Amino acid sequence: MSLAKIQQPFKVLIVDDEKQHRELEKEVLSGSRYCVSEACNGEEALDKLREEEFDVVLADKRMPGMDGDELCRQIRSDLGLKLLPVIMVTGTNDRMELLKSLQAGANDFIHKPYSPMELMARTDNLATHKRLTDQLENAETLLFALARMVEARDEHTGNHCSRLAHISVVMGEAMGLNSEELTALRRGGVLHDIGKLGIPDSILLKDGPLNDAEWIVMRQHTIIGSELLRGLKSMELTQPIVRSHHERWDGSGYPDGLKGEDIPLLARVFQLVDIYDALANARPYKPAFSIEKITLIMAGEVESGWRDPELTGLFLKILQERSDDLLLSVGEERDMGTEVFENIQRTGALTWKE
Repeated sequence: MSLAKIQQPFKVLIVDDEKQHRELEKEVLSGSRYCVSEACNGEEALDKLREEEFDVVLADKRMPGMDGDELCRQIRSDLGLKLLPVIMVTGTNDRMELLKSLQAGANDFIHKPYSPMELMARTDNLATHKRLTDQLENAETLLFALARMVEARDEHTGNHCSRLAHISVVMGEAMGLNSEELTALRRGGVLHDIGKLGIPDSILLKDGPLNDAEWIVMRQHTIIGSELLRGLKSMELTQPIVRSHHERWDGSGYPDGLKGEDIPLLARVFQLVDIYDALANARPYKPAFSIEKITLIMAGEVESGWRDPELTGLFLKILQERSDDLLLSVGEERDMGTEVFENIQRTGALTWKE
């Protein structure tokens, strides 16, 4: 998001069936800081929200027909605007009524009669948060699109990233990980190799084995990727996956030579999934391996001291008892950067493949 976009007036939608109330709120939110639109009922508000973007909605709780709570529910469910702030304007202090509004998806309340300063403060607070959230979402979308560009450079991997995202979550759920950790694993599936953007094509696309000097360069992709995610708070749990997914249980991995439980848990989970996907899918140099062969190879890596024995045992149990759960569903290959990447593809700018 550009600085100009951040500094634009806040776009506020006022929804109230009584004109005098709309006029009062418009008067309070007048001036260069706000661009105010109005709707006299819920249906009109939904139409406006379909047509343009807003930073915050001020909705009267009690309106004939569609009330504020129902409007809020439809904003969240029908329009899918989960992050659009909705302030419920209400004359009631009844706790159960306020709870109903929260359950419908309202972010905040302002009680009638309100002071102009309170209305401005609550509106500014949520609208500013929305702008910052949009900025973060744009940054994440760009990262995901760049990661898809990395994946596209290898015509043999197919939906490698999407498969890793899905299988990582299956494993994480079996471990009882929380929602933040599952989200980090899903993001790691797409972003784990984003650091390869900084690796020269002569090494990344080399036809044949890398020499020792080239391997030194190639191994830098974990550090480059980690640095790309630095500073994004939403990537706090994903960054260790990107940096440490090539570490080994016995300390012989890279880039930091971490050993045992010093390797971040999510990185240990992800590396098992990454290995499985490489074994389970065909490559130019190998066929897709059977479950029996994959089990032998992964068990052998435990014996060699490369993998977490407990986590490997759990993964192999999933593989043997419910391998269908590891298959990617139709439509699951898409993420927040897929559309951006597809738009780039349509320009014809991606020309590294014949």
